[in-house]
Amino acid sequence: MFDRPCSKVGCSRDAVSTLTYDYGDSMAVLGPLSLAREPHTYDLCAIHAERMSAPQGWQVVRHQMLRDVGSSA
Repeated sequence: MFDRPCSKVGCSRDAVSTLTYDYGDSMAVLGPLSLAREPHTYDLCAIHAERMSAPQGWQVVRHQMLRDVGSSA
């Protein structure tokens, strides 16, 4: 895809998602891997994206990509 490693220390898997924090709104947003590395974001592999949690009282927003499942006709 974009050949970027997971941001977690010691993890060598490929990143599939990008995590962004909005401190003002106490929100963590996890979405598809961004097109380019951005400052203050974290690229995560599928395992770390699934396990991701936010501080108590924070809202977590998970954007998921829709896959084309094809026609069933």
